Amino acid sequence: MAVELYSFKEIEKIRRACQVVVEVLQELARAVRPGLSTHELDLMAREEAKKRGAKPAFLNYKPPFSNEKFPASLCVSVNEAVVHGLPKREQVIKEGDIVSLDFGAYLEGYAGDSALTVAVGQVSKEKELLMNATKEALEEAVKVCVPGNWVSDIVEVIYRVAKRHGVYPLKNLGGHGIGRRVHEEPFIPNHPATLAQERKDYKLRQGMVVAIEPMLSLGTEEIAHDGDRWTVITADRSPAAHYEYVVAITKQGPMVLTEFKNG
Repeated sequence: MAVELYSFKEIEKIRRACQVVVEVLQELARAVRPGLSTHELDLMAREEAKKRGAKPAFLNYKPPFSNEKFPASLCVSVNEAVVHGLPKREQVIKEGDIVSLDFGAYLEGYAGDSALTVAVGQVSKEKELLMNATKEALEEAVKVCVPGNWVSDIVEVIYRVAKRHGVYPLKNLGGHGIGRRVHEEPFIPNHPATLAQERKDYKLRQGMVVAIEPMLSLGTEEIAHDGDRWTVITADRSPAAHYEYVVAITKQGPMVLTEFKNG
């Protein structure tokens, strides 16, 4: 599938979808507290999207790696869960957890997508370091999103920041193009080994819109699955963090379309 290039008018429509995603995620982040189930967060996400006239992008979405449709609107990944965390009634958030929230939405035919990791009360210094390193990897990766650079430049920045902080970029996971569909080409891995395995690099061009999403862990580069057919966990069950921005590649430089207030 070819990489889509979008006009400024289309990028503005993607931005509007992204802003709905940001607003929903900020509401959810404020709601996260001990005693709340991940299922309750999913119900909140659906309601908040509906209020804004948007449709959750992940609900009933069938990704290439699955024979089933995702049955929820929100991915909630707690502690060792990295991504695609399936919300569950029985999974209750506790003090000291870190909770990654990943949400996508369609508005007027265009997609938005973003993720953040929330600390529940007081978390360990190691978890705090991990969250800060992951966010720094994202912010540094955004800076190289200029025409003429390559996807491999983004991968290298994420890898370098992770290694500097002594944490681990996870293999076989990464970001993607976004626009009329929530997942488009190119795939943007978080680890150089995955990029080498894919044997595909892409030159960044004006009009590309990409979701960059570093996923880092405290103890391993390897992933596993927890048995619910969706939730990806770290192979050693060490904590993981996940942040995601949507970025438009323009002649003027990177344009972040998912801007969070107060960080």
